[in-house]
Amino acid sequence: MALLLGVDTGGTYTDAVIVDDESDVVIAKAKALTSRPDLSQGIGEAIGAVLAQSGISSDRIEMVSLSTTLATNALVEGQGGRIALIFIGFDEAEFGRAGLAEAVGNDPVIRVAGGHSHSGGESEPLDMEALEAAIVALPADITGIAVAARFATRNPAHEVAARDAALRLRSIPVTCSHELSSALGGPKRALTAVLNARLIGLIDRLIRACEGHLVHLGIQARLMVVRGDGALVSAELAKVKPIETILSGPAASIAGASWLTGEIDGLVSDIGGTTTDICLLKDGKPSIDPNGARVGKFRTMVEAVAMRTWGLGGDSEVHVLEGLSGGLRLGPRRVMPISLLAQHHPDLVHSTLDSALSKDVSTPEMGSFVVPLWSTPPVGLDQREQAIADRLGDGPVPRAQAVKTRLEGPALIRLVSRGHVVLAGVTPSDAAHVLGMGDRWDAEAAEKALTLFARRRIGSGDRIAASSQEVAEMIIAQLRKQTADCLLEAAFADDSRAWSADPESLAAHELVAAGLDRHRGIIQTQVSLAVPVIGLGASAASFYPPVGERLGTKMIIPEHADVANAVGAVVGQVSMQVSGSVTSGGEGNYIVHLAEGPMRLTRRDEALALLQDHLEEQARALARDAGVEEIRITVAQDVREVQVENQSMFIEAEIRVTAQGRPRIAVG
Repeated sequence: MALLLGVDTGGTYTDAVIVDDESDVVIAKAKALTSRPDLSQGIGEAIGAVLAQSGISSDRIEMVSLSTTLATNALVEGQGGRIALIFIGFDEAEFGRAGLAEAVGNDPVIRVAGGHSHSGGESEPLDMEALEAAIVALPADITGIAVAARFATRNPAHEVAARDAALRLRSIPVTCSHELSSALGGPKRALTAVLNARLIGLIDRLIRACEGHLVHLGIQARLMVVRGDGALVSAELAKVKPIETILSGPAASIAGASWLTGEIDGLVSDIGGTTTDICLLKDGKPSIDPNGARVGKFRTMVEAVAMRTWGLGGDSEVHVLEGLSGGLRLGPRRVMPISLLAQHHPDLVHSTLDSALSKDVSTPEMGSFVVPLWSTPPVGLDQREQAIADRLGDGPVPRAQAVKTRLEGPALIRLVSRGHVVLAGVTPSDAAHVLGMGDRWDAEAAEKALTLFARRRIGSGDRIAASSQEVAEMIIAQLRKQTADCLLEAAFADDSRAWSADPESLAAHELVAAGLDRHRGIIQTQVSLAVPVIGLGASAASFYPPVGERLGTKMIIPEHADVANAVGAVVGQVSMQVSGSVTSGGEGNYIVHLAEGPMRLTRRDEALALLQDHLEEQARALARDAGVEEIRITVAQDVREVQVENQSMFIEAEIRVTAQGRPRIAVG
């Protein structure tokens, strides 16, 4: 039998499974807490535990595959490394498009002259002198550089020159936009490159941590990584293009859901610690987003499953709504559950909560903690950020001790967004411990934290709830409500009807609410889902059954739903896609846009054949590098022509070549 090891690193847990590839059986599974900042500890614990449980020696593992939600979580929470954008040949207005300015934030932007035209000709020479001076002047704490040039997909010469200069002068990872997508749309390509540059350090650390433990345990098998469309790629490629791993975990969950249930149609809803990810499974396959993966507020050029991601999970921050009636809202930020923090720092948590409970008032800061995530203190902090970091030198502290003035509040949020610290507070996971739905961590600390939380006042002056039990029930009810809303929104978005309103508005419409309530008056309404929901995640069995009842559909919670992502990580195939274009340079002039630059030919068929041969060679090489021996090639051509005076006039052609196959199942 061929034994495959699947590993999934999420925001809270790292899961590991061993699957028999011949009999399609899960032999063993295990969980460990995802360790920050040293991811290797959690990965090592999960792999070690699953090997021990199975009784299988490490040298019998024949393939390892890794999926992760870390990239998705980082983008949803606005985290990642500090980057610089080299923006070549674009004007100021283009910087404000496609969410690029928001994605860059306060990070430095180098604007220089250069770029190319639609046909691949140079619009303006690249100002290398200005570029090199600006690269040298970048701050010391930059962890990655993104490069985007006008019409780089038609001619990447200026991006390549800028990349080479950046590597020579700074020796940090550089991402070129043309390497991530062959599509037009400069600002959106630049956005994708910016996000890729932010994620490089995070994914590199993850893969190196996994590789290190495989070597330590004597596992010599090839390491694969799940891409956002569910396909497998080599670990080496994932390090260079980490943006392709956004929605990696969710994509693996779709494969895992189908494999575990045998269902071919349904909505797959995967709840983790940070996010809820929902995708339509149709005819046994996940739908692919034609507009590029959307994560949080950003629409990228990464091809991925049509997954909708919300900042809603077991570790979501609990907010009290303003107004007289109060109410709760969860997410989108993840915080460390109080019950988990107490597991590692019991004296700090219990003494702080006991002190707060002895007082008559309760404020948002009470029961909130700040936890450092660094192994060595971060560099490049401003004065207020450094002051907070100094107070965290000996480990976690109550929030009121970490932030001394109102002006330090934004500094703390910046430290959170950069992944240097995490806040700890009340979460649905704590509520589950109070209600007896979970017992993994410190239930007594959860009880104290929710008792304190229940004392907070709403706009009317009343307390939120009378007891920890009551507020815990409110939190779980809110999680279920928001989950149902997410499922409705996804269903409206994927429904075949052309609705006049957007999915979010439809899901929140009062007639939909009346239909879910089965209103019976002069007006009779009913709304339900026409497909089952497949619930995945460690907490799905506890949280999801009432959601199915609310939506009037079957809720399927499969065996091994808690490790579905790790299962999905090892049941996929390698699928390497490359694309390119041929454009018209006038009658009898066909421009083939190749990676090394444009080439002009006089015959249409020769131009198309040259491009296809070039792409097939590139796709085969990528598949071979990923360990595929039996490669299947498929080619799709999109030739755009117009009729002028009863004659066809060539405008443009795009060719996409896909190389597919199972990675080699063999040691070494």
